[in-house]
Amino acid sequence: MDAPENILLIRLKSIGDLAFTLPAVNAVRANFPSAKITFLTSSENAPLLGGFPAVDEVISLDRRRLRAGHPFRAASALFALLRRLRAGGFSLVVDFQGYGETAWLSWWTGAPVRWGAVYAPGREWLYTRGIPRDSRLHPARWNLLLLRQCGLKIENVKNYFCPPPAAMQAAARFFAAQHLDAARPTVFFQPLTSSPHKNWPLENYLALARHWRSRGAQIIFCGGPADGARLEPARAEGFCVATDLPLDVSAALAALCRLIVAGDTGIAHFAVAAGRPVVMVMAGGGPGLCVPFQHPEWAVAPQPGSGISTVPVSAVLAAAETALNEPGDNAVC
Repeated sequence: MDAPENILLIRLKSIGDLAFTLPAVNAVRANFPSAKITFLTSSENAPLLGGFPAVDEVISLDRRRLRAGHPFRAASALFALLRRLRAGGFSLVVDFQGYGETAWLSWWTGAPVRWGAVYAPGREWLYTRGIPRDSRLHPARWNLLLLRQCGLKIENVKNYFCPPPAAMQAAARFFAAQHLDAARPTVFFQPLTSSPHKNWPLENYLALARHWRSRGAQIIFCGGPADGARLEPARAEGFCVATDLPLDVSAALAALCRLIVAGDTGIAHFAVAAGRPVVMVMAGGGPGLCVPFQHPEWAVAPQPGSGISTVPVSAVLAAAETALNEPGDNAVC
């Protein structure tokens, strides 16, 4: 294959899965240093692409508008996207998502080379090379394997995320507004995930927060716009709570902290890529689990057959000690 000049990468959602494309995106850049790289993602995740140094351009797709908006406006937005993709002149498309819609969009570009993850039969023909998804692999490893099987060289794996400068500035302003001292160690908690069965009891996070506050650490509890009421117990104990920040600012806030303790959340995975120590309380173990990439020792899971609520606070404290005692400060920003 001749070196492509114009590359389109696709991953619409979710936040964590977007983070898992980082090593692959950097590998594409390493293989094609002079190419223009465009990334198609959902509009809510687009600001996070500002922290992908290998990406030159972002195309955002408002999926909610297409599904729930006025039919004429939805059609107008869809046709605008299709025109943009067809006019893009892409020579290579890599579809990390593998949805039916993303497979069709890959085909629609008219790119002569199209690689994609195949989750369901019947989509392979939309790619020039479709690779069946291997669910036994960590998603970041799988994205790299997709590239390798399509002929790219994968040498130094770089899981690198640096929040955009504007997001870092907004996070610094949040620190100042909350009377937090950037020079003091701060622990960032994100206890609530998108799935209730993946949520470790909030009382356990509060116990950890009390423990570290008693030792001089500052505490931040972070969540999404719908998490305010569920995080009220943290606010009632005097802890800083942030539930209305944009995604890129939440990622920047985590990047400013000394330690992150969270469930299996997208922001936590971005914090791993930002070089921060992240202790992740998982609902289970096994192949393909989305543990902190390249740091499986930072994951804490229950015994087989037990629920996440059985994970003891002491196990999370021990994992935090392991993460904090690793040599050097790995922050990339």
